[in-house]
Amino acid sequence: MQTFLRPFFLAFLVVQTAFAQSPNSDYTQYVNPLMGTDSRHELSAGNTYPAIATPWGMNFWCPQTGKNGDGWMYMYTANKIRGFKQTHQPSPWINDYGMFSIMPVTGKLKFTEDERQSWFSHKAEVVKPHYYSVYLADHDTQVEIAPTERAAQFRLTFPKTDSAFVVIDAFAKGSYIKIIPEQQKIIGYSTQNSGGVPLNFRNYFELHFDKPFTYNATWSGKKLSKGSLEQKDEHVGAVIGFKTKKGEVVHIRVASSFISAEQAALNLSRELGNDTFTATMQKGQKAWNQELGRLAVEGGTDAQLRTFYSCLYRALLFPRKFYEYDAQNKVVHYSPYNGQVLPGYMFTDNGFWDTFRSAIPFFTLMYPTLNSQIMEGLVNAYKESGFLPEWASPGHRDCMIGSNSASLIADSYIKGIRGYDINTLYEAILKNTENAGPVNSVGRFGHEYYNDLGYVPYDVKINENAARTLEYAYADFCIWELAKALKRPESEIALFAKRNQNYRNLFDPETKLMRGKNKAGDFQKPFNPFKWGDAFTEGNSWHYTWSVFHDINGLSNLMGGKAAFAQKLDSVFVLPPVYDESYYGFVIHEIREMQIMNMGQYAHGNQPIQHMPYLYNYAGQPWKSQYWIRQIMDKLYQPTPDGYCGDEDNGQTSAWYVFSALGFYPVCPGTTQYVIGSPLFKRMTMTFENGKKLTINASNNGAQQVYVNQVTLNGKPHNLNYLEHHTLQQGGTLDFKMSAQPNQTRGTQASSFPYSFSGK
Repeated sequence: MQTFLRPFFLAFLVVQTAFAQSPNSDYTQYVNPLMGTDSRHELSAGNTYPAIATPWGMNFWCPQTGKNGDGWMYMYTANKIRGFKQTHQPSPWINDYGMFSIMPVTGKLKFTEDERQSWFSHKAEVVKPHYYSVYLADHDTQVEIAPTERAAQFRLTFPKTDSAFVVIDAFAKGSYIKIIPEQQKIIGYSTQNSGGVPLNFRNYFELHFDKPFTYNATWSGKKLSKGSLEQKDEHVGAVIGFKTKKGEVVHIRVASSFISAEQAALNLSRELGNDTFTATMQKGQKAWNQELGRLAVEGGTDAQLRTFYSCLYRALLFPRKFYEYDAQNKVVHYSPYNGQVLPGYMFTDNGFWDTFRSAIPFFTLMYPTLNSQIMEGLVNAYKESGFLPEWASPGHRDCMIGSNSASLIADSYIKGIRGYDINTLYEAILKNTENAGPVNSVGRFGHEYYNDLGYVPYDVKINENAARTLEYAYADFCIWELAKALKRPESEIALFAKRNQNYRNLFDPETKLMRGKNKAGDFQKPFNPFKWGDAFTEGNSWHYTWSVFHDINGLSNLMGGKAAFAQKLDSVFVLPPVYDESYYGFVIHEIREMQIMNMGQYAHGNQPIQHMPYLYNYAGQPWKSQYWIRQIMDKLYQPTPDGYCGDEDNGQTSAWYVFSALGFYPVCPGTTQYVIGSPLFKRMTMTFENGKKLTINASNNGAQQVYVNQVTLNGKPHNLNYLEHHTLQQGGTLDFKMSAQPNQTRGTQASSFPYSFSGK
C-alpha cells in the first residue's frame, strides 16, 4: 500500500510544501474549486463544477459524475466518477461542446459509462485550480491532472495487474477515433455540442502515452471491436491496455484543437514540451498565483480569505480563449460563426446579460490588455456572423435578453482601453438597435416597437417585454456615451440621449414600480409585482424596477424624491419573500433561492438586483448600503460546496463579491465611477497592469465595524460616494476609517452622489 500511494503523496507534498514555504504568495491555497458544486436542478448553490484549468483557458478538465450530456457534470453529492472530461461548459443550462473523456479501468474491461464508473470519496480527493487528484476505489487507481491552456498531463498510478486499461470516450453526435500503437498515440475528434456551431465543427484531440500498448480496441455504442484501431460512428471510443506493476505510473500527455488534427499536435508540443507532470503543475500554479496575486488581501478570517480567492478564481475562468497559435506563432481561431479558420482573437462562453454588470468591468479595471483582446474578438464575431454575440457558446445561443454588448464596448472605450476597431464595434451596436438577430437573444427582439413607442409592449407576444425595455434603455445610454466620445453627428447623439430615458414609459406612478404596458398605452392588468417572469426576466417588478443603472436620480424623482426612493429600497429587504410562479408553472430555482435566504424580496442569487444595495449612495443614506453589502457578503457566500446563493454564472456573482470586498462596485458600466460600499479586509493591495499599486486600508475593520466613518485618498479627505477609474489606476493609498455605528452625515449631500444622467 505504501508503494502504491507514494506518487500521490509526493504530488500532495509538492503542493503542501509550497504553501509552507511562502504562505503569503501562494494564493491557490485559499481557492476551493468545489465552491458551488453542491447544486441541483431545483436549487442552485452555484451550479459550478471544479474547473481544473489555467485562467481563461481554452480547455478545462473536470471529473465527471453525471451521465454523458448531463449539464450537471459534477455534483458534490455524487459517489461515482464516470471519466475525466475535457469540458467547455459555461453553465449547466447552456451545456457542453467538443468534449471527450479519459477513464482508467482495471480488471474486467468495462467501457460504457455506466459500467466503467467507480466509487470515490472527497476524503481521497485533492482539488486545486492547477491540480486534481482522486482515488478510484473500484479500479484501485490514482488519477492526477495538471492543465495548461490547451493541453494537460495525466498521471495514472495503477495496481499490480495484467488488465490495466484506459478508456477514451469521444462522445455522441458523430465522433472519430484512431489508435496508433507504434507511436503510443491516440487521435480523434468529437463533434458533440449543444448548439451554436457550424456544420464542420470538430474538437480534434491527441493523446500520447509513455507505455507501450498490449491491448487495442475501439467501440461504437455498446459494441466493442477487439483489435480494431479505427472507428467512426455516432458515438465511438477506444480502449488501450497493458500490464502494470504495483504503484506503476503511466503518463498521458493530451491536447486538442478546434482547427485541425495538426494544430492539436502543435498545441501539445508547444504547451507541454518536455515538461514533467510536476513541472506542468507548477507552471499552472504560477499562472494562477500571478493573477490571484494582483489582489493581495490581509486581515480577514480564514473563511473570508478562502471565499475571496475562490470567487476570484471563478471570475478569472470566463470568457474562454477560443483562439490558438499557428506554426508561425500567430493568433488564429476557428470561427464558431462561419466555420473558417481566420486570424485574430476570439473569446466565447459568456452571457453578457450576466457579466456586463461586474465580471467584464473587473477586466476593464485589472486586465486592460485582456479586455482589448476581448473587444477584438467581438469585432471578429461581428464580421463573421453579422451580429455581436450576447450569449456565445461557442457561437450564438438563444439565451436571455438585452443588448448588453453595448455596455461592454462603451465601458472599455470610455475607460481608455484601445487597440481594437471601435468604429466597427460602433457600427455593430447601431445595427443592433434596428434589427433582430438570427436568435432572439441577438440584436434587439421587439426593436420596431421600442423605437416607435419607446417601449416593448406587453400584448404583442414578446415575452419579458418590460425587462427588454429597461435593458435597451440602458444600452442606449451606453451608445450615447460612446457616440459623444467618437464625435458622431449631433442628431445621432440626441437620438440616444432621448432613448435612454425610455425607462420612464414603464414607470407606474400608482405602485411606483416598473410595469408592463400594452401597445395602446395602458398598463397591463392585473398587475402583481411579485409575479416572476412574464414582463420580466427571471425576476419580478421588485427586482427589475432598479434596472436604470444610468439614471438613478431620474428614477428617484419619479418615486417622489430621495427619502421616498430610500424607503422603496428598504421595502425590498422587509417585504416577505412571497412569489407568483404562474408564468413558469412551477417554482424555478431562482424563486426558491430568494425565498430561503431570509432577505425579503432581495434575490442576490440572480443578477438583475445585484447592484441595488449600492443605490442608497444616490439617496443620501450610504450607511444602509454599507450595512446590506456586508450582510450579503457574510451570509450569502461561503467557501464551501454550497457556498453561493444561486447561479454563479461566468464569474458575475463572484465578481460582485470581489468588488464588494474591495469596497466599491461598478453600478453603471459605461461611466468611469465605482460606487463605495464597505471594504471587507483590513488591508488590500491592488497591482494594476501599469505596475502601479493601490493600497486600501481599513485597519479597524471587523465583524461589527461595517460602517464607513471616513475616507481619505492619498492623504486627502474623500467625501464622495464614488471613486474614479483613472484615479484608482494611478495607485496610491485609500484609507477607510470603519465604525460600529453609522455615520449619518458623510455622503449625504447631492455633491457626493454618483453620476446620474438627469443630474444629482
